[in-house]
Amino acid sequence: MLLSDRFYWPKMRHDMEKFMQRCTTCHKAKSKLRDLVFVVVDRFSKMAHFIPCHKSDDASHIVDLFFRGVVRLHGVPRTIVSDRDAKFMSYFWKILWAKLGTKLLFSTCHTQTNGQTEVLNRTLSMLLLTMIKKNLKVWEDCLPHVEFCIQSSSPLYHTNVPFEVVYGFKPITPLDLLPLPLQGCANMETSKRAEYVKNIHIKTKQEIERKSKHYAAKAKRTAKR
Repeated sequence: MLLSDRFYWPKMRHDMEKFMQRCTTCHKAKSKLRDLVFVVVDRFSKMAHFIPCHKSDDASHIVDLFFRGVVRLHGVPRTIVSDRDAKFMSYFWKILWAKLGTKLLFSTCHTQTNGQTEVLNRTLSMLLLTMIKKNLKVWEDCLPHVEFCIQSSSPLYHTNVPFEVVYGFKPITPLDLLPLPLQGCANMETSKRAEYVKNIHIKTKQEIERKSKHYAAKAKRTAKR
């Protein structure tokens, strides 16, 4: 997605697939990540935040991480869908969100959420391991770079990247700073910008509904086995 927005050549997709198949680092990265990462995803835009944490963290500390990493940027959510980890099932966690007016839901009841989380976690694991290679001590420093990569160049669930769905434009990347004869992005008038963002949201909603039906059908087929 990142390359196709800025470059084109015949059989571009084929060439990129061959390049990735020959990449030794990418193949080694396709394994399970052992470090703990608190993953938070907006259900509409699919914008994700990756927060480093530890297995020993209790519910109150997880809430603190959530406020610093998510609420600080986006405000208090109306609903939260989480897995059934003991930290999210605790009395403290439930009472806190009840007092704030946030409704707690759990992912076992949301087949779409389960499927999307698996895709995102696999991508996060692969990108992290690709970046850290043998130096496992730097994994926390790599998280912001992985997060930016996914927000700006990886439409895992719909046609527009998460950054564009939220802000109405794609972020400047290192590719945009290269001294290449790239065509500059024209500024849009306010009314055109608003219409552009509105169309993005409509397309995003349609894609979410399509994916929801897909995951629901998949879950039914699995349940019948």
